[in-house]
Parts: sequence; C-alpha cells; structure tokens
Amino acid sequence: MQSELQEAASILRAATSLRPRLAIVLGSAFGQIADEVLEATKVNFADLPGCAVPGVGGHAGQFLIGQLGEEDVLLQSGRLHYYEGHAMAEITFPVRVMAVFGIEKLLLTNAAGGIAADLAVGDFMRITDHINLMGENPLRGDGVVSHPLFVDMSLAYSKPLGQALSQAAADCGIELKSGVIVAVNGPSYETPAEIRAFAKLGADAIAMSTVPEAIVARQLGLEVAGLSCITNAAAGLGQSTISHEEVLHQSCKSSGQAAKLLTRFCELSC
Repeated sequence: MQSELQEAASILRAATSLRPRLAIVLGSAFGQIADEVLEATKVNFADLPGCAVPGVGGHAGQFLIGQLGEEDVLLQSGRLHYYEGHAMAEITFPVRVMAVFGIEKLLLTNAAGGIAADLAVGDFMRITDHINLMGENPLRGDGVVSHPLFVDMSLAYSKPLGQALSQAAADCGIELKSGVIVAVNGPSYETPAEIRAFAKLGADAIAMSTVPEAIVARQLGLEVAGLSCITNAAAGLGQSTISHEEVLHQSCKSSGQAAKLLTRFCELSC
C-alpha cells in the first residue's frame, strides 16, 4: 500500500502547484459544492493507483484542488462506502493519500437521518462524537508500522475546527445543531426498533459513512471536524418511507446553504 500511496500523492502534486492544508470530503448532501471551487484541478480516483471508484449516485469519485472562498482547499468529491462491498482499507485509502499529500485538517461531511427530536429535515449538525456500529474497524490488520494501531479517540473531533464550523454558521445566518452520529453498514435503512435502540445509546443522527475516515484521519494525526445535513427523519419518526431519491432531493435543496457554510469555514480554518 505504501508505494501506491506515495505514487498517488505524487500524481496530485504533479497536477497542481497548490499545496492546501485543509481537505473536505463531500458526502451525499454536499456534492454540488464542487461546482463552487475556482480554478479547480481535477484528478479522478480511477487515475490513482490503489484507489477504488465509487458506484453510488451523487458520488463523482475525484479529487479537486482549487480555491473556495479565496482559500486553497482539496475536495474529495464522492466517497466509497462499505455497503458497496469495499474493504475498509479501500474506503479510507483517499484519506491516507491526502495525508501523504500534506493535508493537516479534514472536514468530513455526510447526509444523515435525524433521530433527535430537535433535528428537522434540512438542518445542519456539527458532529461532536460518534458511535461505531459498523462491526469493523479500519485499523484492523493495518500493516503500516509507522502509525499507531491503538489510537486515542477520546477527542476524535477537533474543538477548534468545530468552533470554526459554529462561527461559520453564525456568520452565514445558518442555525447549526450539534450531536452524535451512529454509523451503520447499510445499504438497507434501519427499522423503527433499531432507531429507538440507537436513541437510547445516545445517537442524535445516523449515517452509513464518515466514522472509518475519522478513525484513520486521527491515526494519521489529522485534525478532524464533522458536519451532517439532515436529509430525512430516521425510520419510525417521519410521515413517509425513506429512499435514496429522498436523500438526494433534500441534498439539492440544501446545497446553497451548504456552499455558503463550507466557503466561510474554509476562510476561518485555512
């Protein structure tokens, strides 16, 4: 893996003269923000050795390096999911590439189902912690001896970056909630009984991503922040059935505010 990481990072360096220190992973609710990047250099996952390609709608599968809010930034447009059949090492490979490239701060975004009573569809939620119920850990069997296996996750999500998110939301006039996400495998949505159980565990929202990337990012010493867009009420809490189309529809409706929020976050974090 090490040689592939080095080669992939070298391809990114050769593609642009920019050397951003901040990266953002664009989840399902944030993909359209890629259109806001100025003078973007695009590098497809398919062109990077060792990098798998996403197969889910709304996930382009490319790196974009350019400017957002006049600040240099690297965007991962689209992500890989466990439910697609990818191994954890494949899901988190882009994070490792970004770290070798020189990224120091990472914002992970996702579309999430709302569990907490104060979360409504269309809300943005700053992730303060997570519960990993994916049944797997991306560090299991990790052969990279230069990085620790027993990673302290007590401060998984950076307080300074979280405060920057909160300030960015305030500056944009966007209400930003905060809470804990629980990560599950998918691709099926949860049952109402499962959602009730997750609520008792302390989960405020539920997603099928983000946690593996957060774990690997912390192993690599990156500062991590997390942001969810609530695109649906979790099972048993809404008036309609849950579908991927519903998630994508709400994602489009929220894209304008998401772009403003992330642009201001870049200005405050770089």
